[in-house]
Amino acid sequence: MSTESRSPPNIDQGARIILWGRALLLVVLVGMFGTFMRVVQLKLVPNQRLSAAVGSPISTRIEMNRRGDLLDRTGRVVATSTVGYRLFIDPQAVSDPYTVALEVAAVTALDPIEVDKKLQANAHRRYVVIDEQLDGWQVEAIRKANLKGVGLDPRLIRHYPHVDLAAGIIGKVGSDHHGQAGFEHVFNSRMLPELGKLTYLRDVRRQALWIDPNDYEPGADGRDVRLSVDLVIQEIAEKRLRQAVDEYHAGGGRLVVLDCRSGEILAMCDFLNARRGWNEQTDDPARAIDPALGRNRCITDPYEPGSTFKPFIWAVATELGKARLDELLPLPEGPWTTPYGRVIRDAHYYGPLTWRMVLVKSSNSGMATVAERLTHAQMQEAVKRFGFGAKANCGLTGETAGIVTAPAQWKTYTQSSVSMGHEIAVTALQMVRAFSAFARDGTMADLRITAGAVAAATEPNSPTAGQPVIPHNIVLIAREAMKGVMEEGSGRKAQSSKYQLFGKSGTAQLPKKGGRGYHQDRYVASFIAGAPYSDPRLVVLCVLDDPDRSRGHFGGAIAAPVVRDVIDQTLMYLGVPPDVDASPQIVASAE
Repeated sequence: MSTESRSPPNIDQGARIILWGRALLLVVLVGMFGTFMRVVQLKLVPNQRLSAAVGSPISTRIEMNRRGDLLDRTGRVVATSTVGYRLFIDPQAVSDPYTVALEVAAVTALDPIEVDKKLQANAHRRYVVIDEQLDGWQVEAIRKANLKGVGLDPRLIRHYPHVDLAAGIIGKVGSDHHGQAGFEHVFNSRMLPELGKLTYLRDVRRQALWIDPNDYEPGADGRDVRLSVDLVIQEIAEKRLRQAVDEYHAGGGRLVVLDCRSGEILAMCDFLNARRGWNEQTDDPARAIDPALGRNRCITDPYEPGSTFKPFIWAVATELGKARLDELLPLPEGPWTTPYGRVIRDAHYYGPLTWRMVLVKSSNSGMATVAERLTHAQMQEAVKRFGFGAKANCGLTGETAGIVTAPAQWKTYTQSSVSMGHEIAVTALQMVRAFSAFARDGTMADLRITAGAVAAATEPNSPTAGQPVIPHNIVLIAREAMKGVMEEGSGRKAQSSKYQLFGKSGTAQLPKKGGRGYHQDRYVASFIAGAPYSDPRLVVLCVLDDPDRSRGHFGGAIAAPVVRDVIDQTLMYLGVPPDVDASPQIVASAE
């Protein structure tokens, strides 16, 4: 071989070095790529043995959206949601698990012993709640302290600006911000927000690696609800009812204020008064836990209405021609015995009375006399047409239908009892709805718990449509007779100096627990009225449960003044002019 055909040794060696270098580089690149792919595989599809330790590399962050507000009919805030902060500690991330409780207590004034107890009991966890809701100054102190492993978690807090006002009907929300009772429960689905969320890929330090725009779902705040309740009227009602319950040492009280034109429930309150030494007939364990969790007895607990029920039967008997206004009924000046042998007693005996005066003077014997002229079917139909025995269905939960004797069990004894408001039980809600027929054109208002149209609430001659109950001419007759109750009957002591009222009182014996008869010396006192007389705007009912008989127990004496005062203050607040000095004369005619 010639020397010209051989490559120089340095050239061959350089070529080999380059070749090996390229091969090594390729191996390194392949190894790095394989390692990278293995890391990706372990991240996205980890081995079962690693899954428990690694966890999911995908995180989802929930977006905080507000629950809707509750507003009263004028737009005042009844309940709203604000952002608060929960204090938590990660026991595995703190600098020193033995001193962190002291460090937290030093800046928040929390009890270090209690903080340490929570940490020791949950040392294996990564999220230990120390305080559900910090005050503003505590939040700032924690932020400034910047303690390792100590964090703040934003959360929504339900706030009730008016504290306990209307608590029994507003209700409350639980820790999950879902309604538990009252309006908070009724409108829960409407006020719940649509929660947004953000999903992203994260690293081992839980920091975002990649966010896909398609993985963001925006949320939306819940809708606000404007209630029919007016907080000013609610405060008027609660204050006056509480005063009466205390004054007469009653076991409780209920009061409803209804705008009879729009059907809006403007106020509804219910109190229980636990009296030492009394065998109370009504209890409410949930109310003892929180007033906002108690049942609303205005819709749940039926009571015997007594004489406040008489206008309904009186009106139907008049409509059917079973008695004329000026017909003189030959009533005795003492207890009256029915043809079937039942003795009917009155609080006062007047002797013969006209049919009009039977209602004015609240004569039991007069009502029982005319009740015998009605068939059982006619009496049952009268009860049914005014809505008794059926729910009002205004949207409130827990409403009951009351108690009405079934036709199969309806006896002659029942016939006379019902005409006087006995052997029948009604709710306060049913009573104001039925009585609204006398304050309107003979139609019962459809009850509302949300604010109605502005026109219906402000225009004097624009009542909402309702269910026809009695003819308009009978309405005028009954209204005039109940105006006589205020002037000549049991409502004389409760006449208003501003507005003309028409109403009826009732005093019924208190039933014993379990339906075992009646107490002979314990009562339910009530009064219901509408006003102003010529152009009614309100219907108000007050029920005082089991008042101390030594202080008073007749509905006309203790419940009627409450109704009068609430009507006076509410109508003045609504800007309704007084009508006492300029009362139009309504000529009642049965034609």
